Amino acid sequence: MKKWYFILGCLPLSLLLAGCGEPNSDLRTWMNEQGKGMRGKIEPIPEVQEYEPFTYDAGKLQDPFFPRKIDTQPEKGDPRNGHKPEPLEAYSLDGLKMVGTLSRDKVMYALIQAPGKDVYQVSVGNYMGQDYGKIISITETEIQLRELVQDGTGDWTDRSNTVHLVESEKK
Repeated sequence: MKKWYFILGCLPLSLLLAGCGEPNSDLRTWMNEQGKGMRGKIEPIPEVQEYEPFTYDAGKLQDPFFPRKIDTQPEKGDPRNGHKPEPLEAYSLDGLKMVGTLSRDKVMYALIQAPGKDVYQVSVGNYMGQDYGKIISITETEIQLRELVQDGTGDWTDRSNTVHLVESEKK
């Protein structure tokens, strides 16, 4: 009788083990099929370049804190090309006032008052102001100038400027 108890006790265990088989066998089969054509590619190691030593010689290099162009005074690059300084070039444009215009033989002239209360007559081609301002046009209300100024590196650049007619002050 003990033998039957033993057989009956082992029967559920054997049935349980027989039904289990390999777990997730369908998943493993699918994974194996998917990975058949997959191959990884490893790129070759790049060649090592030969080391070239660099000798640092600070004496031959330019100082980054020192200006590249030292001389800011016009010498050989003088934009005036040898013309004689005119009286209105002694004043800055802020101190000069356009007080009127004249027209004679179809030529327009402007009347400029200097800080010393002197009045000068100018026409196209005259210079005024301290930045080599050449008068390029005169109208009844303004004078247009082309000035030449030096930038921080010492190069000459053009700049346009205008002097407007000053309205008379009523007392």
